Amino acid sequence: MLRHSPGCSGTARGAAHPRGFLFSPLHLPIRCSGHTRSVSFDTTEQRDPAGCVHHYPRPLAAGRKWLHKVFPRCVSGLGLSLHLQTFSKDCMVARSKETMTTDEATKSEGEVQAAALAERGEDITPSKDRGVLKIIKRPGSEGESPMIGDKVYVHYKGKLANGKKFDSSRDRNEPFIFSLGKGQVIKAWDIGVATMKKGEICYLLCKPEYAYGSAGSAPKIPSNATLFFEVELLDFKGEDLFEDGGIIRRIKRKGEGYSNPNEGATVEIHLEGFCGGRRFDCKDVKFVVGEGEDHDIPIGIDKALEKMQRGEHCILYLSPRYGFGEAGKPKYGIQGNTELVYEVTLKSFEKAKESWEMDTKEKLEQAAVVKEKGTMYFKEGKYLQAVIQYGKIVSWLEMEYGLSEKESKASESFLLAAFLNLAMCYLKLREYAKAVECCDKALGLDQDNEKGLYRRGEARLLMNEFELAKCDFQKVLEVNPQNKAAKSQISVCQKKTKEHNERDRRIYANMFTKFAERDAKEAASKTGVEKPAEKATCEKGPKTSGAEGEEAEGHV
Repeated sequence: MLRHSPGCSGTARGAAHPRGFLFSPLHLPIRCSGHTRSVSFDTTEQRDPAGCVHHYPRPLAAGRKWLHKVFPRCVSGLGLSLHLQTFSKDCMVARSKETMTTDEATKSEGEVQAAALAERGEDITPSKDRGVLKIIKRPGSEGESPMIGDKVYVHYKGKLANGKKFDSSRDRNEPFIFSLGKGQVIKAWDIGVATMKKGEICYLLCKPEYAYGSAGSAPKIPSNATLFFEVELLDFKGEDLFEDGGIIRRIKRKGEGYSNPNEGATVEIHLEGFCGGRRFDCKDVKFVVGEGEDHDIPIGIDKALEKMQRGEHCILYLSPRYGFGEAGKPKYGIQGNTELVYEVTLKSFEKAKESWEMDTKEKLEQAAVVKEKGTMYFKEGKYLQAVIQYGKIVSWLEMEYGLSEKESKASESFLLAAFLNLAMCYLKLREYAKAVECCDKALGLDQDNEKGLYRRGEARLLMNEFELAKCDFQKVLEVNPQNKAAKSQISVCQKKTKEHNERDRRIYANMFTKFAERDAKEAASKTGVEKPAEKATCEKGPKTSGAEGEEAEGHV
């Protein structure tokens, strides 16, 4: 935009002004009514923080007076077209709001910005090949930068090298969100945003090999296009591994390859544990994924390892559920329901056999082993670890076909025990819907299974499904009339149903009372408005047509 400095007068090119500005002539071709004349304006030169030169013309009012002499017929309107003609390569093109820009000016602006970045930008590429250059427009807050896998929130404007804008999140008034270092955006962004601080605004100049390459991105971005971005980092946060807020991962060093440890894999790791800023554990350890508790390692580490790659170094933030739970860890001086932070490096791992790699005999043998281990964890109150063990039995045997009669009976026995034990674990973990699901599968194998019916009734009762729970407990009594617990639970269901109905009655009664009170108030307010009107009518009274000037009597 063409700007002016009030009070400045023209001097020779390059002469210093008392205010510290420099003046140089600006030549503009003025077009009006088919006539074009070259006009010279005195301008000021000023450099911005990026090092670009801006030229500002003398006051616009003074220019208009002069133009009236040149084009007396047409200068009074806003139909002038000012085109910048002579500029140095490294200057920013300025343009007036009263005189709209041309494509040439836009192209020049883009070239100038690219030239400034190319000359003064910092090379932030790992190979230092100047593929991504950066200039900070506004520094961000002190603190850390986003890490690989972090969810980042940015605003941006993207332009081609000729200055033409091809995209802007600000135009949509909506931040752009992506996971850093996961290949969800162009390579230049993964590199550039990783160097930023929260609140920072920067310019990025991206060569084609770090942008869209020879393919481009039709229709807006041609092939082999160098791109210019202005990016603002609004916020960032760690990766939520299981979408429940229980394990947040921030990757300090990316791992190698695409393989991850699976459940039952043997892993070798280095870990450091922190609680409230205090380091309570530091060791190299080798163990089986799912059995970390045997080495005083919380279940959250086992879960996170299944998402890691060889050589990866990450920070894990564990909620109490994925830490040491309600019991805590007296050995480390950690109380119950405490959040933990671990730094973990996966040094190596050997994957466990997948289900399809095992024959039926091997699966049945392993099922017996993990069943015992699961029972041990359950008795110790380590329900998440128990779930992992019982889950292995299901993954191995649920879809196993073509078994002999003996193998089929053994498989059904293991599956029934696994589903019933999983239901019990989920009841302890207060995941009642999963408990119902496991009971349904157990009852699919044995429809009159007493434990399956009773545990499903328990889960439904805790989900406030009183009638369904009552039906389950009644079926338990059909199977075993001596089951005193089922009789007691039926009484509980009846009591809960009555309490629930009473509560609903009170809620609806209060609701209808409030509605009635509101209606009464509205009616009263309407009546209050009508009464003064009636009173005024009574005092004044309507005039009769027969006796002009006389008032009617007897109006109420």
